[in-house]
Parts: sequence; structure tokens; C-alpha cells
Amino acid sequence: MNKFITLIFFLFSFTLTFSQKSKIKTTETTKPFVLGVIDEIQSKELNEKRVLNIYLPEGYNPSEDTKYPVIYLLDGSADEDFIHISGLVQFNSFEWINQVPKSIVVGIATVDRRRDFTFPTTIENDKTRFPTTGHSDKFIAFIEKELQPFIDKKYKTSESKTIIGQSLGGLLETEILLKKPFLFNKFVIVSPSLWWNNGSLLDLDSEILKENFKQQTDIYIAVGKEGLTPTEIPRVMEVDANVLAEKIKASKSKNIKVYFDYFPEENHGTILHPAVANSFKFFYPQTKE
Repeated sequence: MNKFITLIFFLFSFTLTFSQKSKIKTTETTKPFVLGVIDEIQSKELNEKRVLNIYLPEGYNPSEDTKYPVIYLLDGSADEDFIHISGLVQFNSFEWINQVPKSIVVGIATVDRRRDFTFPTTIENDKTRFPTTGHSDKFIAFIEKELQPFIDKKYKTSESKTIIGQSLGGLLETEILLKKPFLFNKFVIVSPSLWWNNGSLLDLDSEILKENFKQQTDIYIAVGKEGLTPTEIPRVMEVDANVLAEKIKASKSKNIKVYFDYFPEENHGTILHPAVANSFKFFYPQTKE
């Protein structure tokens, strides 16, 4: 009996030791899963260092002549939208999908989105609630004078530039679209916070808008079932987004192509992913054989 107990103990000890060694061996052979690279840029316009999360497409080689479209992503931190949007870009550029060309994704990590994505407001209550707001001019200058030249110099980029943003990011995109549309030729504006400053961005002059677009510009605007906005004078986000699309269309510019997309089954938190997927179909329509 004692010999049997000793044998059982020996076998148990051997199994435990072997198991531990196996785990250690497995741990030693693991490697990090790398999605992209982390870059940094010191901004004079913003007076701070900004982190850039960058996805480089399969086959990217800085020593080759191949150039790639660039997709600039607002709210591009690793714990925001960088990972799932980069995944969409990768998936849609697979050879067997071939929905979008292989592209570089530049995720601009967030520091203070209320500061960076909003222009000055005349609403006193919003000034009090959000004291850092109103400096989108500096962020737009950062994009134009520092970020885009930095990316173009360091990476193999083509002339195609897309920007993706949601909520306050969509508000910033709309401001860029109306004031400096030449910075991008593709806009993905999702659930834009056009309620800001009582919807002043919607006071568009169609003729001026038409004159501003010197290059071909594709604009995709999407909104979900989002309801009233957080303002003293209630506004409906779905209505504002549709008004933006219609006013841009009213310019009748030959250089503008606009698509409005409504997602009644999505809300403010869930809409970005399916909207970006749909925007690729709008930007790069596939012909049926």
C-alpha cells in the first residue's frame, strides 16, 4: 500500500513538473503581436508632443517606389478607434475582398478632444461646462502645417487623403470641409455634433461652398438613431446630419460627390464601425461583372 501511494505521488510530481516546464517553454517562445508602429511628433501649433498610431499595409517597403493612400483617423488612440478601423482597412484590402486599395492608417491619439475639435461658441452655458473648448483652429493648423508634411516625408504616401471622425470629430471634419476642403479628398463624417454653437456650421452659403471645392471631393455622412442633442435648444442629430448633406448637394458643384447614410438600428456608440465599412463601398464602388 505504501509503495502504491509512493508511486502515485511520484507520477503526480512528474506530471506537475512536466506541465510547469511546458508552460515555461511556451512562454519563452511567445512573441508580441504587432499591428503597427507608434510614432511621435512635436507640435509647435499645439505646444505639445502628439502620439501617432500607424498601420502600414502588408508589403509596405520604404525602399520601394510604391505609394499608398493615407487615412487619417481622429480619436486614434489604441483604446479608442485605431484597432478596429485598421482591421477594417486591412480586411477590405485583402486580395480576395479588394474593396479598398492598401492604405496607411494614421491614428491621432486623443489629448483633449473638446479643445481640439471645437471652434469658439457663443453659448455661455457651454463655455462654463467645457472650459477648454474652442481651439480647433490650432488643431487644423497642426494637421495642415505639421502632421501631413510629417507623414508625407516619412512614409510612402500618395495624393489620396481620407479623414474619419465621429461626434465632435465629425464636427471638426465639417469645419475643415467648409474652410479648408483641400486638406482631404475623402471625408467620413459620422454622427457629427452639429448642435455645437446652435448649429452655426449649417448656415452654409451654397455659392461660396461651390467656389471652395477646386478638387474632386467625396463626402460620406452617416448618422444613427441618436435623438436629441445636449443643448439648451433641442436639436435632432439625424436631422442636422441630413441638412448638412442636402446643403452640400445644393451647391451643385461638379467636384463634390455626397452620400448620406442612415442607420436606424445603430446608436451613437455603435455606428462608427458599420459606417466606415459602408463608406468604403461609396468611395470605391465595385462594378458587377
